[in-house]
Amino acid sequence: MGNDKGKSGTDLGGILSGLAVALGLVLFLGGFAWGVVVYRPYTVPTTSMAPTIDAGDRVLAQRVDGDEVRRGDVVVFRDTSWVTNANVLKRVVAVGGDTVSCCTDGKLTVNGKQIEESYLPEGSLAEIKDFPTVTVPKGRLFLLGDERHGSLDSTAHLTDAAQGTVARSAVSARVDAVVWPMDGMLQRATGFETLGGVSSPGPLRTIVALVVVGAVLILGGAAYGPVAKRLAGRSRRRTELAGAR
Repeated sequence: MGNDKGKSGTDLGGILSGLAVALGLVLFLGGFAWGVVVYRPYTVPTTSMAPTIDAGDRVLAQRVDGDEVRRGDVVVFRDTSWVTNANVLKRVVAVGGDTVSCCTDGKLTVNGKQIEESYLPEGSLAEIKDFPTVTVPKGRLFLLGDERHGSLDSTAHLTDAAQGTVARSAVSARVDAVVWPMDGMLQRATGFETLGGVSSPGPLRTIVALVVVGAVLILGGAAYGPVAKRLAGRSRRRTELAGAR
């Protein structure tokens, strides 16, 4: 009778371990599939976004439409008037209808308000050289690099027809995190909150949690069989020893 109880417990454990593995596979593969659909990886070739993103860093950018972009976002875009056949990463500091200028007391000014840019290199001014006030046309964006001294950003294209602005439709993704080295999620550009809402992080944390939980369930479920057999073997040996006495 004791053996029947032990066998029943073992069968139940096997069923539960199988369910754990199955659920783990769903979460693990589902998380990866979700990540592939939502995110794209990019390698940053220059230091124009330092210290937020350095040269050689690997980032994950959420696929978004240009209409979803807000002030403070670090975006990936293509504009042939800037670079031919290459993606560019810059930070959006003004959107259509905004007036942007620099500098007031060393700070970027948007719609007459000084912007606290905590992501800039410590002790640096918002812009090394002044640029004239620009009114951003509807449907376009004004973008700067976080390393203002050497960044070829909108200020380097002020003499273009669009005064350095980029069409929203040119944006393909919004950077969510630096994954190599593992610096994690980008800090939110809270300095722009006085002008309206800023973007919320994408679902990257949720995706990572699904993958991690899935992996734990798979490993735990797979390990149950060998562990249960070893424990059952020890139990039998103890029973045999006790019977011999």
